Order: sequence, then structure tokens, then C-alpha cells
Amino acid sequence: MSPIRKAFLRGVVSALPMTVVVGPFALLFGVVATEAGLNVVETMLFSVSVFAGASQFAALQTMQENAPVLVVLATALAVNLRMVMYSVTLAPHFGELPLRSRALMAYFLVDQSFATTVAEIDRNPAMTALEKRAVFFGAVVAVAPLWFLASLAGGLVGQAIPPDYALDFALPITFLAMVAPMLRSLPHLVAAGVSIVLSLALAGMPYGTGLLVAAAVAMAAGAALERWREMRG
Repeated sequence: MSPIRKAFLRGVVSALPMTVVVGPFALLFGVVATEAGLNVVETMLFSVSVFAGASQFAALQTMQENAPVLVVLATALAVNLRMVMYSVTLAPHFGELPLRSRALMAYFLVDQSFATTVAEIDRNPAMTALEKRAVFFGAVVAVAPLWFLASLAGGLVGQAIPPDYALDFALPITFLAMVAPMLRSLPHLVAAGVSIVLSLALAGMPYGTGLLVAAAVAMAAGAALERWREMRG
């Protein structure tokens, strides 16, 4: 078996445990979207075009609150700002790849593909760019089809799922499972702590704008602490 194929399979296997929560998460999105008034086609267009679960939920919530379009877009953007950091982290490993490959990877860059790829690079730093790309798309194959199919299933089922099933557990568990292992330094912990405290303190702000403030302040706090440590060192 070629090294690229082996890397692809490692990506698939590493990402498989994440499907335990990706499926319910996507199913819940389909249900919530239809409850918010979207039909199945609109739900799938939303899911395929955005392909970012947390920001999709954030956008739906603000839409249900009749927030202005700019607030909806700003909230979704704020939730997805972490993708910028993901891109900065991965760019040195994939800069030599063709533009079409990087463009496709940008679309499929989600928490699961990022976490799987970074973990595999840490374990095998000598991998070539092609092997790293294979790991990335292995994770995508494990997650993306399930996301789309479960979103479709949720849209079709709609309100038929009893509320007692409490599928909303998937969102916090997904982020805890992926983010917790990445909190490796004091600036990471400070940013996470500030975001938690401010998100709770500003929960009463209209249209979920407290999340925007919390995200901005948390990133600034983490970056400032990192900069201060570098200057001291």
C-alpha cells in the first residue's frame, strides 16, 4: 500500500470517533432548520453552502429572533473566525499544493478535519504535503457525507423527533472533545476562560451579540498574553 493511501486511511480512522456526535449534531440541525421555517431544499442548500455546523446554528438562532441581516452574518462570521486560525496553522504544510487543492480544502476545513490533520502531523512530522493532504481528505470522507445525509434526514423528519431525545447535547460535547486537547498553553487557557466568562456575563445582550463581544475580547486577551510572553522571552 502506498504511503498516500496509508495516510488517507489514518485520516479516516482517526476521524471516525468524531462521527458519534457529528451525526446527531447534523440531524439536530435539520430538525431545527425545518422548525425555523425552512423547507428541506432550503435546509440542504444552507448546509451544503455553509458547511459549518456551529455557525449554521448561530445563524438560525439569530434568524429566529428576527435579527437584522447584518447581525445574522456577523454572528455566523464570529463563530467561524476560528477557521482563520486553522488556516494559518495549516498553511505552512500545504502552501506548495496547487490552488485547486487548497481551494477544495478551504471548503472542507472544519473542526474535525483540522483536529485530525494537526494531530497526525504532530505524530508524523516527516510526512510529505501529499500525505498530509491525504490525511485531511480521509477525515473529510469520514465526516462530510454523514453531515449531509444526517442533515437531510433531520430535515425530512422535522418535528417528528420527540424533544425527549435531547439531541442538542451534540454541540457542546463536540466542541469540548476537540478543543480541550488543544488548550496547550497559558494564552489558550486565558482565551478560553475569558470567552466563557464573558459569554455568560453578556448572555442578555440582544440577538446573541454578547457572543461577538466575548469572542473578540477573548482572542485579544490570548494574543496579548502571547505577545507579552514573547517579549519577555
